[in-house]
Amino acid sequence: MRRCLVVLAVLSCLVAAPASAERRWMTVLLDGRKVGSLQIDRDLGDEGVTTTQTLDLRLTRIKTPLQLRTTVKTVESPEGAPLAFYASSNMSSKENLVEGRVRPDGAFQVANTVGGQSKVNLLIWPSGASLVEGQRLATLAHGFKPGTTYQVRNFDSVKQQVANVQVDVIGDEIIEMPDQSRETLHHLRQSLVNVEGAHPVDVWVNDQGYVRRGISPLLGFRLEMASCSESCAKAPDQDVDVLRAAMIDSPRPLTPNFRAAPMRYTITVKGGFPHPFVDTDEQHVTSLGDGTFVVDVGFARRGKESVPSGDDTAPSPWVQSDSPRVVELARSVVGDARNDLQRMRRLRAWLSDYIDRKGLDVGYASALETLDSRTGDCTEHAVLLTALARSLGIPARVVTGVVYVDRLGGASRVFVPHAWSQAFVDGRWISFDSAQRRFDSTHIALGTGNGDPWRFFAAMSTLGHIRIDRAVPASTIFDLPPPSGDGGSFVGAAGSGPGR
Repeated sequence: MRRCLVVLAVLSCLVAAPASAERRWMTVLLDGRKVGSLQIDRDLGDEGVTTTQTLDLRLTRIKTPLQLRTTVKTVESPEGAPLAFYASSNMSSKENLVEGRVRPDGAFQVANTVGGQSKVNLLIWPSGASLVEGQRLATLAHGFKPGTTYQVRNFDSVKQQVANVQVDVIGDEIIEMPDQSRETLHHLRQSLVNVEGAHPVDVWVNDQGYVRRGISPLLGFRLEMASCSESCAKAPDQDVDVLRAAMIDSPRPLTPNFRAAPMRYTITVKGGFPHPFVDTDEQHVTSLGDGTFVVDVGFARRGKESVPSGDDTAPSPWVQSDSPRVVELARSVVGDARNDLQRMRRLRAWLSDYIDRKGLDVGYASALETLDSRTGDCTEHAVLLTALARSLGIPARVVTGVVYVDRLGGASRVFVPHAWSQAFVDGRWISFDSAQRRFDSTHIALGTGNGDPWRFFAAMSTLGHIRIDRAVPASTIFDLPPPSGDGGSFVGAAGSGPGR
């Protein structure tokens, strides 16, 4: 699955250049294996303090290489006041851009370009929020006394959102760097405030507040960035198959008759994640303590979840449901369908055939780009199906989780990372999976989102920490009739017949 946008949150912490117009380098490791480099340029010029970070990442998915490049640039006054920000990424064949610049009235004019479509809006700068230079100055202002705790508000230029971060000063430590030298650095631990399940980021900074080393979790891996020479940072990368590492062994074969009926899973999660699964109208989660959960997956039940929010109906830079092309296409596909359930079934069936090239080398494509390329995997399916649904006024969202497959990439009987769509139909959230051609009880949901990539990555944070201990049929736990034998698809009170 996708591995790029998650790193953007880490980039805001990893600035390391103590002088004007100076370039520094970091090596990037996943579980100790080199996968990329980070170049940091810091310049004190007429415009202010400009910090540019360029991350090059090379990953593998079932022997298919995935080359990712992300650039984040910020411009601030010498006192840390934000003046401009810029971000670009190549998660797909088209470059995705964010550009923001302060206006004379203090507001920011922000242009987002995703999948070839651009939108401009105004942003009122959040009170107390800072970019990378402001964050460094805040670090110096609070000092490095062990036991010190304080909060900062870090602005994410990609999301255009603020993260409230608690910083705990751990103390001074001697750290061995990649070039075998040793440095005495200040250990800081950064944690998101009031975000359940978010794991902390550990950084080690020097006396000037510049980060020399950082460690954070990344989709089941240990992501490490450490300062070193250019030759060290540009050394050959090693193959890390992120998809294979994220697979979860099934405790038993799950034949079509099992998949067609509700299932109960007993799951162990390592790493201290308090609640890595989500409750939906189709899924109920019970914590047994000590990292053990019972997850029941079955038919959608009305009223179990809240009604749709604005995020479930509005277009976004990635889910371009307001595009005339998307609206016209959706209307032509659904034709004379009598209700939203029929409309979703027709959209799902059409999209299953429309995306006819599986692209493991695609990072994360928007709805419009997928409409043009007809290429992608489960996330392209989910994002485009969600856009088509919203264009018809049907609330829809993207679900991130895992699904059972008999075989993939040489592995057998495994759960693999997956994404699908849910639509709010007849008072309940019902799943539709155009990539798999049908939804079944082997879809275990880890999170839901509006289709933006960082929501997808956030929900995938537990991958690599999950073990499924038991999977049993559980039709008696759902107060709805069992399937009526239509060849392995959910039916019943949810009205979710063949081909969801």
